[in-house]
Formats: sequence, structure tokens, C-alpha cells
Amino acid sequence: MIVGIAREIKPHEYRVSMTPQGARRLVQDGHWVLVEEGAGTGCGFSDDEYRQAGAHLVDRETLFGEAELLVKVKEPVPEEYALLRVGHIIFTYLHLAPNRPLTELLLERKITAFAYETLEKDGHKPLLAPMSEIAGRMAPLVGGFYLQRHLGGNGVMPCGVPGVSPARAAIIGAGTVGRAAARIAVGIGMETVVLNRGVERLREIDLELGRGVMTRLLDDASLIEELAAADIVVGALYATGKRTPVVIGREMLARMKPGAVIVDVAIDQGGCAATSWPTTHDAPVFSVEGIMHYCVANMPSAYPHTSTQALAGATLPYILHLARLGIYEGVLASAELATALNVREGTVIHSGLAESLAANPALA
Repeated sequence: MIVGIAREIKPHEYRVSMTPQGARRLVQDGHWVLVEEGAGTGCGFSDDEYRQAGAHLVDRETLFGEAELLVKVKEPVPEEYALLRVGHIIFTYLHLAPNRPLTELLLERKITAFAYETLEKDGHKPLLAPMSEIAGRMAPLVGGFYLQRHLGGNGVMPCGVPGVSPARAAIIGAGTVGRAAARIAVGIGMETVVLNRGVERLREIDLELGRGVMTRLLDDASLIEELAAADIVVGALYATGKRTPVVIGREMLARMKPGAVIVDVAIDQGGCAATSWPTTHDAPVFSVEGIMHYCVANMPSAYPHTSTQALAGATLPYILHLARLGIYEGVLASAELATALNVREGTVIHSGLAESLAANPALA
């Protein structure tokens, strides 16, 4: 198969979908690997390293024109839409549920698209987990940074000082993002509470972090109470293939401390706050009703060397499998890869995506 490694053009997206070592594995497996010029420079991999691995360096038009399997980090952006053609297979983070234009384009052009974020193995999401871990660890740090008064925050120091209480972090969700955020928040000395609808994950966090973290079942009453007390709120909810449920309504902002910060890690799937919209590393925050919102849709790109290696290591076995067997045999031979299939040749395949489309007539 001809595998294409595209250079990411989303603002401040420095990651690349495959390392030179991964390209070498594909070449050794008998595949033709095309790498867009400059694809790896943002995270420290030179064009020469890809050449030495046996890949062919090409320009953008050649890559999209010749590749059968396009491997990316982020979903195609509007500047790439004209380059997508019938017959393409795409493997990347897609987050289609809140993205009407891309969903319609993929269906119209009968493109087959696999999403890293919906691939499941034994109840876990091995391709989402590495980036969720990084974004979760980042969340208390960036939230704490924007608590600075001159940046719009309330001026509370995250770790406090002797005699003065630290900031309080409310983490909504106890999955990979939530657990990672809790570890960092506790580690830097913040008062930390994790809210989740199910008790089992709360029990796991309690066993791991002990008295360093408080846990509460997520319901309207507990959420309103914790929003009022929080200096930093981390949105860490995720629904596989679906739009993230909105749990923070605009009216709730009035109950929060002026200058508190919402870090909506769930923004890739639409966000868990009604007042969230995607931002970039260029302009990461905005204020609504006096509440700071950090809604960068590609948080791990801030640390591209680390995140590229973590992502590429997790995705390579599935890319090799798909390249060897193709769409139909690949999906038949791998139940895990089948869970990543979102759309195929004009048809919505993933049940979560189909449910979101049916719930939103504008997308149906």
C-alpha cells in the first residue's frame, strides 16, 4: 500500500503521525511510504531521517494525490478539503460528532475514515490514552498559569503559601484525562476534587491518591457546589464517538468566582461547557461572564517531541495491520480496528457518530 504521512497545518500543530522508525517498519513490510517535506521538523525529526528510513519526500499535492492511506495527527482542516479524493483511507484523530463540514465531505466523497479516539481494546482506548494523559497533566498547569491576575485570573496561587490556602481544582470526569489531572493538581498542592457519575473510577482514584483528593458523585447539586468553590475547573468528560455532554450551562457561570478558569479538555468533541468554543495556542483563552476559558483543541502539540513519540508508538501496530490487509480484511481480522471505523464509502459506520447525527438534524 502507498502510505502518506502528511505535514500538519492546523495552527501550532507540531506533531507528526509517524516517526522515522515507524516509516522504516512500513518500508521493511513492503509498503511505499511518502512523507510530506517538513512533516517532522516541528518535533525534531528531519527530512533526512525519513529518507534514511527508506521513505520518499514529496510535496503536499503529490502526497495527497498518490497516497492510498493518509496517516495524520489531527482531522483534515478546510485548507486540505480540496485535496481529499474518492478512495482515500484516512487514519487520524477525527472527532466528527461536532464537525458538520468534515463529516459531510467524507460522506460525499465516499472516503473511508478511521478515528484514533474511538478505537477500543478490552474496554480501553489505547490510541486516545497517550494524548489524554498529556492533556490531563497539562490542564492544572495551564489553568494555574491563567489564574494570574494580569492574564484575567482571580490571582490565587495554585500551590498556596504557608498560612494561605492553595487554589481549588474541580475535575469533572474520572477517565484518563481526569485521573492525570488529579495527579498533577494534588502534586502541586492544590485542593482537588474529582466528580464522576460512576463510583468505581472514583474508588480507583481514592485508592491511588488517598487523602490528597476528594471524590464526589456527579449530579446537578454537587456540580453547582463545586463550581462555586473552584478556582480551576477541568472538563474531562468523553463519550465515544459522540458529542461531549454539556454539563456546565451558561447560567452556572454566575455562581463561579470571578476570574476562575475552565480548562475544557473535552473541546475536541464539542466541550462540556455551553460557553466553550475551540481556541488555538495563538489565542488560547477568552472570558465569558468573567470566567476564563482555555479551550485549545490540540493541547498535546505544546510538547510535540513527547506527544509524537507516545502517539506514534501506539498507532503503528494498527497502521501496519491496515496497510497489510486493507479495509475489509483488516476490519474483519481486527475487532479493535473495527471500532475505529467511523465512515466507509459514504456510510456512517460508528454507532456513536450515527447517534449524534440523528440527535442533530443539522447534521443528519
